[in-house]
Amino acid sequence: MTKTTASAPVLSPRALNRATLDRQLLLRRSGLSAKAAVGHLLGLQAQNVKPPYYALAARLDGFAPEELSELMADREVVRIVTMRSTIHTHTAEDCLALRPLVQPARDRELINFRKGLQGVDLDRLAVLARELVEAEPRTMKQLREALLTEWPDADPQALAIAARCKLPLVQVTPRGLWGRSGQVALTTAEHWLGRPTEPGSTEPGSTEPIPTPTPDATVLRYLAAFGPASVKDMQTWAGLTRLRDAFERLRPRLRTFRDENGVELFDLPDAPRPAEDTPAPPRFLPEFDNLLLSHADRTRVVPQEYWGRSWQGNQAYCTLLVDGFLAGVWKLTGDTLVVEPFGRLTKAQQNDVTAEGQRMLATLHPGTPYDIRFGTVVGG
Repeated sequence: MTKTTASAPVLSPRALNRATLDRQLLLRRSGLSAKAAVGHLLGLQAQNVKPPYYALAARLDGFAPEELSELMADREVVRIVTMRSTIHTHTAEDCLALRPLVQPARDRELINFRKGLQGVDLDRLAVLARELVEAEPRTMKQLREALLTEWPDADPQALAIAARCKLPLVQVTPRGLWGRSGQVALTTAEHWLGRPTEPGSTEPGSTEPIPTPTPDATVLRYLAAFGPASVKDMQTWAGLTRLRDAFERLRPRLRTFRDENGVELFDLPDAPRPAEDTPAPPRFLPEFDNLLLSHADRTRVVPQEYWGRSWQGNQAYCTLLVDGFLAGVWKLTGDTLVVEPFGRLTKAQQNDVTAEGQRMLATLHPGTPYDIRFGTVVGG
């Protein structure tokens, strides 16, 4: 620990919890539009179709799922692989800005498939894949089969993953629309949005080249949505390494704190840091919510005794917050919302959880009657 770090104010886990919940729009519901919220949160985890809708229902006042669905249909938000090699729902602007920023992680991902890509010219693969998906959206299966005709000895799965790593491929609608179904079909972000992403190229009607992305602006936005946070926290969120230099460049503009273990934390000077006894109402979050995945040290949200409780094998469960911390899991089964608390809830907490469950159901499933019961989700 440096002398500077040792003299920085200490933030307890509860203080970090309340600050993060405030940035995440989870202390009180926000009046932001769905598009503004997706932008503020730097995207929503979207491994499955429904989580972005549940994520916004927990955060926004007056949210209706059709609002996000219409944004997706109008190509104002898109589904694309970005942070941590996972699918996120981003605004079109963030799709174009963040995807090049995380390209180094996509390049590292390719190393895992080098055995199946022996003899494959990756630059030529990118050109061919672009021609294929811009001619018409293709599924991963169709992409594999088409590329395999050029490289018959390569691993088919590796060929498709290489295309996804080399190109900014978005999932076209109807995939991702509320109440609709559709297989995953891909095209390039440039083709879908009608705008270039390559640094140095120019937007239609503009003579200014697109700048090479730097992490500095994203550091500031990450802190606005997830701070206070350490360098390792942001690296965990982004799936990137070597972000220390960006934080050091920004240090004169930031405040510093430390956690109870002495880890240095950075924050925006005027960002909200509520008192640790600020009430935090219950919230029903989807599986893979970024609140639980975007810090190297997750104890600001996940008590140590509950670590791993929201997962079973490859199955991730929807999560419940009580008093701001992970406190259980939930699922919709048939006509019942089943809530499984990890520990004992007081009668008042049960009532608050039930009321929040009713609100969530009324927002996302209006007119559909559901029972709410406390039971078994994991293994149930």
